Amino acid sequence: MEHPYLLLTSLFGMLGMEKWAAANPHVTYMWLAMIVLIFFGWIAGKSVSMVPKTAQNVFEVLISGLEEFMVTVTGDEGRKSYPLVLTIFLFVLLGNLMGLVPSFFPPTANINTTLGLALIAVSWSHVVGVQRHGIKYIKHFLGPVPAMIPLFLPIELIGHSARVLSLTFRLFGNMAGHELVVGILLGLGGMFLAPLPVMALGSFVALVQAFVFFLLATMYIAGAIEEAH
Repeated sequence: MEHPYLLLTSLFGMLGMEKWAAANPHVTYMWLAMIVLIFFGWIAGKSVSMVPKTAQNVFEVLISGLEEFMVTVTGDEGRKSYPLVLTIFLFVLLGNLMGLVPSFFPPTANINTTLGLALIAVSWSHVVGVQRHGIKYIKHFLGPVPAMIPLFLPIELIGHSARVLSLTFRLFGNMAGHELVVGILLGLGGMFLAPLPVMALGSFVALVQAFVFFLLATMYIAGAIEEAH
């Protein structure tokens, strides 16, 4: 989707990089999301106290709740993967919400960003599987009996490749579609009032899509941890 005006594109123009920023808005806003997460992570780390205040209590409940949810699905073996999966969740959520800010572009509305996130999530599930089972992890791809290996191996390889495509296109499709709808409404109905219902729905979609990505990554890790049948 082409944006007639993006805030960071104009800022990069002052540095003589406007053409690059205009051609790669997902990269510039991806870096912005990373900087925001790092900054607030640093602030949160400095603000932690033994006697938590309201904000700390809220975030502790949310973060520990997500962790317990993940452990319920994966077992205790999955706890070490939680920091990575939580980081992806927060990045996806923030990237999605950027689309609600005027003159901002959500990096998750670009297929390159969602593909990168999907590759990280799926690849990590295989890393966990190898760490848990060693060379025996290959049994997850070979089927229940040796005679069926020629049938099960290509099916499993296609299935695991489809996980990457599923994560990539689900997130990209939802966020790019939201951007397109808001752009159309802006063109038809004015600058502020027309897209408000869609933007309100977009907040809900942003949260749901981030949680779906978190959930699917968790399920892939759980599948890699369990014993092959």
